[in-house]
Amino acid sequence: MSDDSPAPNQESLDEGSEIKDCVEARDPNSFEVGVDSKLKEASADNEARLQQLEKEHESLREEHETMRAQYMRIAADFDNFRKRQSRDHDDMRLQLTCTTLSEILPIVDNFERARQQLEPQGEEALNLHKSYQGLYKQLVEVLKQLGVAPMRVVGQIFDPNLHEAVMREPSEEQSEDVVIEELQRGYHLNGRVLRHALVKVSMGPGPKGEVPSSVSQDLEDIAIDETPVSDVPISQSESLEEEN
Repeated sequence: MSDDSPAPNQESLDEGSEIKDCVEARDPNSFEVGVDSKLKEASADNEARLQQLEKEHESLREEHETMRAQYMRIAADFDNFRKRQSRDHDDMRLQLTCTTLSEILPIVDNFERARQQLEPQGEEALNLHKSYQGLYKQLVEVLKQLGVAPMRVVGQIFDPNLHEAVMREPSEEQSEDVVIEELQRGYHLNGRVLRHALVKVSMGPGPKGEVPSSVSQDLEDIAIDETPVSDVPISQSESLEEEN
């Protein structure tokens, strides 16, 4: 082999030198300009995308607030509707109860008058008396369980919300506008007036010798229970008047 033959990698070295010379011959700022341009384009795209996302977020937030407000209104309307339905149902039930009990109260009045006025003579009459008094006791217990309670009116100041005055007369013992006598018993139902009490009201001390005013013609058919509850024998005191 001759010593003048070129080295095995000489041709590769020459090509690398030429590439290096070409790279060195280029503008040194051209690469940086290209990178900056790409970065600016990417930054502009990101900013545009960010603005678009912000707009979408704002739109979704407004839609959420609108839907939330609508939900709150619907929930409030439904709650008011539920309360109104419950209140109407309670009022209707109470009205029906009052109507029914108002029809029963005259029967209670008749039982009380019979108990106070009748004086059974003989064993047979006494047994009959005990029999209907047992029925009366059951009726009274049912009314108590339903919340019916009698009014206490004698000695109270006249209240048009509770009493209905059918007579006025002078009184040496009571001042003006004080109830001096109960003509027909009034009743409450769970704090609500079931029946107003018919009462006689004092006019205060009047001139001596004045004749008390009489009952009007419209009240002649009203049965007056004048027997004090304290005079009823203990064995017959199963009336609503005993409720505390």
